[in-house]
Amino acid sequence: MTYASLADRDAIQNEIPWEQRDVPRTMWEMLSRTADAHGTRPALTFQLFSGPTDPAETLNWNDLRAKSAQAANLFRSLGVGEKDVVAFLLPNCNETVLTYIGGSIAGIVNPINPLLDPEHIAGILRETGAKVLVTLKSFPKSDVAQKAAQAVALAPNVETVIEVDLTRYLTGVKRFVVPMIRPKMPIKHKARVLDLNRELAKQPRDLTFADSTGDRVAAYFHTGGTTGMPKVAQHRYSGIVYNGWLGATLLFREEDVLICPLPMFHVFATIVALGASLASGAHIVFPTPAGYRGEGVFDNFWKLIERYRVTFMITVPTAIAALMQRKVDADISSLKLAFCGSSPLPLELYKRFESAAGVTICEGYGLTEATCLVSINPPGGTKKVGSIGIPFPYTHVKILKHTPEGPQEMPADTVGEICVDSPGVFEGSTYTEADKNHDLFHHDVYLRTGDLGRIDEDGYLWITGRAKDLIIRGGHNIDPAEIEEALAGHDAVAFVGAIGQPDAFAGELPCAYVELVEGAEVTEADLLAYARDHIHERAAYPKHLEILPELPKTAVGKIFKPALRKLAIARIYDHALEQAGHAAKVEEVYEDKKRGLVARLRKTGEVDVKAVEKTLGEFTRPWEWAQ
Repeated sequence: MTYASLADRDAIQNEIPWEQRDVPRTMWEMLSRTADAHGTRPALTFQLFSGPTDPAETLNWNDLRAKSAQAANLFRSLGVGEKDVVAFLLPNCNETVLTYIGGSIAGIVNPINPLLDPEHIAGILRETGAKVLVTLKSFPKSDVAQKAAQAVALAPNVETVIEVDLTRYLTGVKRFVVPMIRPKMPIKHKARVLDLNRELAKQPRDLTFADSTGDRVAAYFHTGGTTGMPKVAQHRYSGIVYNGWLGATLLFREEDVLICPLPMFHVFATIVALGASLASGAHIVFPTPAGYRGEGVFDNFWKLIERYRVTFMITVPTAIAALMQRKVDADISSLKLAFCGSSPLPLELYKRFESAAGVTICEGYGLTEATCLVSINPPGGTKKVGSIGIPFPYTHVKILKHTPEGPQEMPADTVGEICVDSPGVFEGSTYTEADKNHDLFHHDVYLRTGDLGRIDEDGYLWITGRAKDLIIRGGHNIDPAEIEEALAGHDAVAFVGAIGQPDAFAGELPCAYVELVEGAEVTEADLLAYARDHIHERAAYPKHLEILPELPKTAVGKIFKPALRKLAIARIYDHALEQAGHAAKVEEVYEDKKRGLVARLRKTGEVDVKAVEKTLGEFTRPWEWAQ
């Protein structure tokens, strides 16, 4: 089916109401339909190491259905009902997929980011009331098992810990050596500990219990933060199926191969990529436990595409930036498209990738709170680089502004808050904590995303900023309050404002501006060292810290962060221009009603305009020349 324009989108959703479409109603039904249709075709591949000839394990659709049934049966045998939670703290591997699918069939599955510290992991386990935690058995060069043990000690509701032993993927001498050098780990919790594959082998290969009879909550995903206590979003079967249906209807067929080196605790990998595979029958490949972060993945990436004859790659801007530092050294003629999400893609990086790889990038937009997908630059149509495309069928986006009289819809090309209604939005119950759902919807229907944006006259959606105050570093959400609270604990600090400064690689990096107590003396280096000692997660360490005589404040004394963002944009752009040898400086950074914060440049000598465009094209924030 062609998906090239708003007319195509409208034609699809005007065929029949979503509620009347013949789509699966549960995870088991979605998997079973695909297995019935494509049983012996490859479904899922994982390889422990990144080499293009390294061993890999592939399951076909019959295998995947049978093993997912075994996982679901195991969880039911451990007392997991439809309202009980199976959490997992795992790197990518085939067992992670089985846990995700089986957990959502038996009860509610809860993926957790292994990069979180044990206290935050424990907080999520307590919030969801998880009965079972599936995690890694102690393994060299990984602290996942250690974190899990510490977290379970703080979450007494976890009754059973089930371990995945990655040594089964090893061959040769390593298979014998690794168990001998496995890090020793004292257990301080009271949960029983089982081995996943040993327990799966005891279970029947078909469901031993009746599948759910209708829609229900089947997954909890926490909002991606690496700092601050994450919120937990509820996902129903209907939203998960909707995301899979979009992939199967608009993009993928059973002959396609997706490579997804993204972590399975994130909705982009699980709900979108794996979901599209489950709905369409496309083969999905997960290279290394750490995905793109795995040793050698970037160096071998093009060869992996050649090995599996990949047709679609799932990626993020930071991964594209790293890939562009390597030459294309393999036959990648099978590759049709790259799908990019999590944060805005710089124009120059987009051009460089298209030129090097010979394929187009489709940028999209989604969020955990909406089960994920919202919009995409249409694969078969006009791609407006920098926009996030047109809304998917059955997804309704409004640009709303909060006024004393209530929400007001903005006309075309006017900025407001992006608000979404779709089959993936759980009206009134987005988060597990009821208090966090207050004021989250306009008209009790449209989810407030916290992103500022506009819809142009062609119906394309553009993000111009954020109403909520998050720093997005390479797709990870960082709560600036975590940085501010840490620095505010220093005796010399009166006020702190933390923001995200532009970065060509990660999109944003944490940055802090500080006002000192009158008469206090401390250096910026001292404060940076203090921050590193008092901030829990390395991702949140400020990349830059600057002491100002006085921080800009509003009339009621709050830190005025737009002024700090202007300072950061000017500083970063001036540095980039100077490093590249351009005779230009930022004259001012101003607020544009369509584009958000815009850097205005003036020439200080002879300038190669094209070269400046290339330098600043590495960033996502707009700029222009002074008249």
